[in-house]
Amino acid sequence: MRDELVAALLRTLGRPRRVLLTGWFSLRHGEATAGDVLAGRHVSAALAAAGVPHDTAWSPGFRPRALSLDAARPEEYDTLLFVCGPVHGPHVAALHDRFGSCRRLAAGVSVVDPADPAATGFHEILPRDGTAAPARPDLAAGAPVGPPPPVAGVILCHGQGEYGRRRRHEEVNARITGWLAGQDCARVPVDTRLATDDWRLCATGEQFLSLVSRFDLVLTTRLHGLVLALRTGTPVIAVDPVAGGAKLTAQAHA
Repeated sequence: MRDELVAALLRTLGRPRRVLLTGWFSLRHGEATAGDVLAGRHVSAALAAAGVPHDTAWSPGFRPRALSLDAARPEEYDTLLFVCGPVHGPHVAALHDRFGSCRRLAAGVSVVDPADPAATGFHEILPRDGTAAPARPDLAAGAPVGPPPPVAGVILCHGQGEYGRRRRHEEVNARITGWLAGQDCARVPVDTRLATDDWRLCATGEQFLSLVSRFDLVLTTRLHGLVLALRTGTPVIAVDPVAGGAKLTAQAHA
C-alpha cells in the first residue's frame, strides 16, 4: 500500500511532544526538488491528521521567510524527522550534532552507505530503498496536491543587434521573467531555433508546433512566438522588445 510507510512512521513516532520535519529542502546547501517537497507535504499532512504538533524547516535559499534550521531551537523539539532523499554526506550528518538532544528518525530515504555517519546517526530509519527490506513507494507519490496550475511557454529573443539603440531586449525580458516568477504557473523556456544535433531543440517545424500546442499560454518577445502560438490556437502575450515597435508589432497588426 502506498501509505504503508506513513502508517509505519506514525507507529514509530508514538506521541512526541513536538516534531521538527526536515529534508534536503531544509539544508542551506541542499536542493528543494519537487519530489522532496511533496514528500515533506505528505508527511506533514499525515502528522497534522494524527494530531502530532510539528514544524517544517526550510532552506533560506528556497523560502527565506520560513523557519530555517538555524532558527529552529533544538530544545523546543523532542523528535527530528528527516524525509526523502539519500541519508548521506556531511550536511545530513550535521543534523545529528545540532539536534543531538532529539530522537532522530528518517523515513522514505535511500540508504546509500549504511556506515555513513549521516545514516548511523539516526535512531531509526524507515527506508524506501538501499537495505535488505523490499523497496517502498516514494512518499511524493501519495502527497496531497491542489489543482494543476497552467503551463506557460516562454519564448524570448536575446539578439537582434540590427535594431541598435532601439533594443530594449534585456529590460523587457527581465520584466517578463521577473513577473512570471511570481505567478502560479509552470514555466517552460522554449527556443524557436531548430537543430538535428541538440536534443533540447526541436528538429522540425511540426515538432515545434506540437510543443507550443501543449501550452496553456505563451509569453514571447519573438515574432514567430506570436505567429506560431496563434496558429496552434494557444493564447499568447507578446511584447515587442524594440522601442517604438518593430516587426513583432507589425505582425500583430497584419
